[in-house]
Amino acid sequence: MSNKKKYSLLVSSAAVAFMLAACGGSDDNSSGNGSNGSTSDEQVDIPDFDQRVVNEGEPVDGGTMNIAYVSDAAFTGIFSWELYESGPDADIMEYTMGSLLGVDENYLYDNTGAASIEVDEETDTVTLTVKDGVKWHDGEKLTASDILFSHEIIGSPDYTGIRYSSDFAKIEGMEAYKNGEADSISGMTLSDDEMTLTIQYDSVGVQMLAAGGGVWGYAAPRHYLENIPVADLESSPQIREEPLGFGPFKVENIVPGESVSYTRFEDYYRGTPILDGIELETVPSATAVAAMENAQFDLFVGNVPTDQYENFEDMPGYTIAGKDDLAYTYIGFKLGEWQDAQTDEDGTVIEPAKNVYNPDAKMADKSLRQAMAYAIDNDSVGERFYQGLRRRANSPIIPNFADYYNKDVKGYPLDVDKANQLLDDAGYMLAEGEEFRTTPEGDELVINFASMSGGDVAEPIAKYYIQSWAQIGLNVQLLDNRLHEMNSFYDRVEADDPEIDIYQGAWGTGSDPTPDGLWGPTAPFNYTRWTTEENSEFMDKMLSDEGFDTEWRAEVFNEWQEYFMEELPAIPTLFRKILYPVNNRVGAFDVTPGADADKSGVGYHTWYLTSEERVTE
Repeated sequence: MSNKKKYSLLVSSAAVAFMLAACGGSDDNSSGNGSNGSTSDEQVDIPDFDQRVVNEGEPVDGGTMNIAYVSDAAFTGIFSWELYESGPDADIMEYTMGSLLGVDENYLYDNTGAASIEVDEETDTVTLTVKDGVKWHDGEKLTASDILFSHEIIGSPDYTGIRYSSDFAKIEGMEAYKNGEADSISGMTLSDDEMTLTIQYDSVGVQMLAAGGGVWGYAAPRHYLENIPVADLESSPQIREEPLGFGPFKVENIVPGESVSYTRFEDYYRGTPILDGIELETVPSATAVAAMENAQFDLFVGNVPTDQYENFEDMPGYTIAGKDDLAYTYIGFKLGEWQDAQTDEDGTVIEPAKNVYNPDAKMADKSLRQAMAYAIDNDSVGERFYQGLRRRANSPIIPNFADYYNKDVKGYPLDVDKANQLLDDAGYMLAEGEEFRTTPEGDELVINFASMSGGDVAEPIAKYYIQSWAQIGLNVQLLDNRLHEMNSFYDRVEADDPEIDIYQGAWGTGSDPTPDGLWGPTAPFNYTRWTTEENSEFMDKMLSDEGFDTEWRAEVFNEWQEYFMEELPAIPTLFRKILYPVNNRVGAFDVTPGADADKSGVGYHTWYLTSEERVTE
C-alpha cells in the first residue's frame, strides 16, 4: 500500500506544481528545452506487454468469469449497433450482440466471421453472404434480410441515432429513402434465399476492405424489431432490457449503468462457449486497484487506470496484457455548429445535415490555436502522469496504422517562446503589468475549457493545461469551475453549447484509419465543426477509387496529416496503451488484432478457467 499512498501525494494539491516543474513551466514565461520541451533528466521506461496471456491448467467444467468494466461513467445500456453512441455501450455489447465480419491482424476483412464480404471495384458493389448455421439467440436463422433491416433503421427518416454518414449516403437510393421519397433502398438487393445482400454504391474504395471502413458490418433482428416504430426503438425494452443478438453469450439480466449478467448461447455458430456465463460489473477507476488487491475479478477491461500502473504492475495473482489503443486524446476548438438537414414545406430535404464553420468563432485564429499547442508539454504529461503508458501525439492518425501514419510530422512539442511569438504577431497584446492578453481588437479574452472527470489525474492535468496557458498570457477558465461527468460533458459538446470554447476529449478511432467519420464535413462526430474546402478534398481522395493504389493513398494521408496539424482544429495530445489485468486462473486471453478461434484459439467462446477459486498469488 505504500506505493499507492506515495502516488496519491503525486496527484494531490501538489500535483500541479510538480507538473509545472517537471514540464519546464515557470513564472517568467521562459521557454522549455528546444524541440523536445522537457527539462527533466529522468527518463521513464515504457513497459512492454504481451498481447496474449496463457496460464497452465486444465479447463474446469463451465464456470463464470467475473469482469470488471473500469469506467467513471455509467454505461447507457443501448444494446443496438445502430443506436448506441458511447464507447462503454459498444464494449458491453461485444459479448452478446455479434458482428458479421471477421478481421485479420491488420484489421482487414478475412471472411472468418458470420458472413463473407466481396468488394467489386469494377461494378462498385459490395456483396455480403451470411454463412449457414448462424442463429439469433431465440433460435431464428440470421439472414441477409437482417443486414438490410439494419440499413433500413439507420436510413429511416425517423432514425434517432448518429450512425448515418456519407458511407450510407453513397448507397444507391439511400438518400431518397432517408428523405422519405422512397419506400425501399433501390441499391440493396436480396438473393432469392435471402442469404446474400448485394449493395450498389456510387463508388467503392479500398477503405471498404478494412473493418469499419465504409461497409456496415452488423445485422438487426427483423423478426424481433420490425413492428416497433424506428423513432421508438432506442427506448424500447427490446433494446434496453431484453436485447437479442447472435454472439456467444445471451443477456440474462441488466442493472442499468451497473452490471450485466450473460449466459452462454448453446447454438453459437463458432461452437458452444466453454464458460457457463459472464458477470460484468462497472468499477470506478478509483477503486480498480483495490479490487485487484482483493482478487474480486478475473479480468479488468475498459479504462484501466494507467496513471496508477505502478500500484498494480506486480499485483499478485494477475498478469498484465496490453497493446496500443485504437484511440487518442485531444483538445478540440469549437469553430462552428451542427446544422440539421434543411427541408421544404413538403419535408423534402433540400440541404443535408452538416458541420458549418464560423469564421468569427472565438478560436478561429490559427495562431491562437497553435500557440496553445506549443504552451503545453505532453511529453512530460505522458511520462509523469502515465508512467510512459501515454506519449505525445503528433498526428490525428494513430501509429497502429503504420502504412498511413506520418511519423515525420513534428507536431507541437513544448516551445513557450514560439507560443508567445505567435500571439504577439497575431495581435494578442499583453499590456505591461497585466496578467492576461487581450484580443487583437483590444477586448478581454476569456476562453472556457470543458473537461471530463474520471480518475485521479483528470483534475491535475486540466489545471496544468490552464496554468500552462496562463504562462503565455491566456485566461482559460474551467467551464462552470469544475470537471463534468462523461455523459453530460458529451451532451454539451455535441449540442455546441455556446459556453464551450475548447474541450478535452478522446476518440476511439475504430479499426479503419480513414478519418472522414471524425473530421469529414458531414460527420456528426466532428465536434469542432471545422470544415474547409481543402479538408473535404482530402476526404474525397481518401475515399475514391484511386485509393486502391495504396501507395498513392498513403501519400494523401501523409499530406492530410501535415495540413491538419498546420490548421489545428484540435490538438492531438496523447497516444496511449490499454491494459488488461488478467487473473492467473484464466486459461488464455488474447487482445491481438484478429485473434479468434480460427487463428489463435482464443475467442470469447473459448475462454475458460483453470480453477474454481480466483488466484491470489
